[in-house]
Amino acid sequence: MDAMKSRETIDHRRRRIVGAAAIALAAIELGISQPAQAASASFGALKEIEAGVLKVGYAEAGPADGAAVILLHGWPYDIHMYVDVAPLLAAKGYRVIVPYLRGYGTTRFLAKEAMRNGQQPALAVDIINLMDALKIDKAVIGGCDWGARTADIIAALWPERCKALVSVSGYLIGNQQAGKLPLPPKAELQWWYQYYFATDRGRAGYEKYTRDFARLIWQLASPKWNFDDATFAQSAAAFDNPDHVAIVIHNYRWRLGLAEGEAQFDDLEKRLAQAPVIGVPTITLEGDANGAPHPEPDAYRKMFSGPYAHRTITGGIGHNLPQEAPQAFADAITDVDSKS
Repeated sequence: MDAMKSRETIDHRRRRIVGAAAIALAAIELGISQPAQAASASFGALKEIEAGVLKVGYAEAGPADGAAVILLHGWPYDIHMYVDVAPLLAAKGYRVIVPYLRGYGTTRFLAKEAMRNGQQPALAVDIINLMDALKIDKAVIGGCDWGARTADIIAALWPERCKALVSVSGYLIGNQQAGKLPLPPKAELQWWYQYYFATDRGRAGYEKYTRDFARLIWQLASPKWNFDDATFAQSAAAFDNPDHVAIVIHNYRWRLGLAEGEAQFDDLEKRLAQAPVIGVPTITLEGDANGAPHPEPDAYRKMFSGPYAHRTITGGIGHNLPQEAPQAFADAITDVDSKS
C-alpha cells in the first residue's frame, strides 16, 4: 500500500473527467478515434504480423523508436481493456503494443490443423514470438487476468525479455496438480464457470450464449463498474474469432487436468510447477471491488524478489482494472520502468 491508494480516493469523479480530457487530446495526436456515442476511445487501424503459429492482430500507439510496452488482456475481455491506457503511455514516448491473444479478435492460427491450445505456456510463447517478429528485445510487460498470468510467466522464464512487470492480482502462475486440490466451498463457488466448461453442456452453452456469458462475467467481476452497451459491444466483437470457444474451453479444462496439452510445452510446465520466483522490478495492482477469484496480496509477496510494490486502487475498481482505472495502470507502468 502506498500513496497511490490515497491519490486515487481524492475526488474520483474529477480524476475521471480530467483523465478523459487527457486521453482525448492524446488520442487526437496519435490517431486513436473516439466515437461520439461510445463511453471510451477506440483503437485505429490494427496491424498484423506472422509470429510463431499465429498471425497476430495488434494495436500500436506511440513512436516506433520508443521504449516498448506490451499490454496483455484477459478473458472475457480484449485489447480495449487498454484503450485508455495506451494513449497515456504513448504520450510519454512509449511504443505501446496491445495484441489480441490466440482465440480473440483478428489473431488467427496459420495452420488449420494446429491444436487450439489454451494452456498457460502456449500464450506466453506466443508473446515471445511476437516480440521476435517485431524485433523487440525487451519490454515492460503489463497484464490483467489471463494477460497477467502470461506476463508473470514471461517475467519468470524469460527475464531477459521483460524489463519490468505490472501484474493485476499479482502472481497467477499455476499448475495442474494445484488445480486438482479442493478449495473451501465459498472459494469453489467463485469458479462455477470453470466447472461448467468442463461439461459438454457448458461448451455448448458458451458457444450459444458467448456474449451473454461474457457480460455476466463483467458484471460479477466488476460489480461497481457501470459500463455501457457501447463499451461492452466494443470488446464483445473479439469473441467472434472462430477459435475463441475452443481456446477458452481448453484453457479451463486444462487447468483441471481434463484436457491434454502439447508435448512441446512439457518442460516449461515442469518449470512453472516449481513456482519460480520473479526477479524483475514489479508492481502488483488490485481493485478494491474485484469480484473475480483472486489471491490476497500478502499471499504472493514472497514470489517477487526484485524491486517490488503493491497498490490497491480504491473507488469501486473491479477486476478489469486497466479499463476501470487507466491512469492508475499507466502510472504503474511508468513507475516500474523507472525502477528497471
